[in-house]
Amino acid sequence: MTCSNRRHFFLAFAALLLICLSPVQADEQMDNIRKRGRLQVAVYNNFPPYSDAGKGIDVELGQALAAKLGLQAEIIGFMVGEDMNDDLRNMVWKGHYLRGNPADVMMRVPVDAEFAKANDKVRIFAPYHHEVMGMARVAKRIPAPSGSAAVALEVFTREKIGVEVDTLAASFLGSVLHGRLRSNVVHFLSIREAAKALGEDRISAIMAPLGELDGALAGDTRFAIDEAKLGELSPKSWPIGMAVKAEADDLAAALSGALSELQKDGTVAAIFKRHGVTLHTR
Repeated sequence: MTCSNRRHFFLAFAALLLICLSPVQADEQMDNIRKRGRLQVAVYNNFPPYSDAGKGIDVELGQALAAKLGLQAEIIGFMVGEDMNDDLRNMVWKGHYLRGNPADVMMRVPVDAEFAKANDKVRIFAPYHHEVMGMARVAKRIPAPSGSAAVALEVFTREKIGVEVDTLAASFLGSVLHGRLRSNVVHFLSIREAAKALGEDRISAIMAPLGELDGALAGDTRFAIDEAKLGELSPKSWPIGMAVKAEADDLAAALSGALSELQKDGTVAAIFKRHGVTLHTR
């Protein structure tokens, strides 16, 4: 056999070996999950109404997904990192030096093509909720947030509005109207803290995703909660899904199938309703 023929033979053999091994490697993760009998589900800590002290929408959805797969759910709470790239690295594809190996799946991940492209070590899939930007407000003093920001938000040159630090709402209100609102934008560490300030009349409104507002102000009829339909605001909504390792084809397929069944039989809608949050699917 000539050197050239040997080279072609080994290249062909290597390609065949990769084809043969890939399904086995893909199956191995699902095999390990089934052997342990638990699906490890990563959720954010201190993030009501989605995940807080072992309760919340994402916790219950993770449990329902595991049950559909014939598994127990092992809920793993974690603190938010510097950015979501850190969260995906620590909880999905690499692990953290303090907590060890990553989980099997992480909940509440934005389903966005550019974001997914920048995080090619994970597979982002299966949107189960559309987060929508909203505003909770004292209706007698603050108009509904719709139309031009120059008109709808002008009131915040006089009234104070709360936001969570380092969020889309904080960035938007700090820059819109050429920064004229900046001095009346009050930053909080959480929407729960902002809701407390709203209840004590220290601020007149909160801008945040609707789900977080629904959760923080559940049962409080003193305030109107509306979708923020402001022309200058982008994005106004974004889909939320799950993330697994990029090579976890079988796990992604299994979770996608389980989610589809839970959506069809009304389980997902019931979970959201139980926590007082409107399920947006567009």
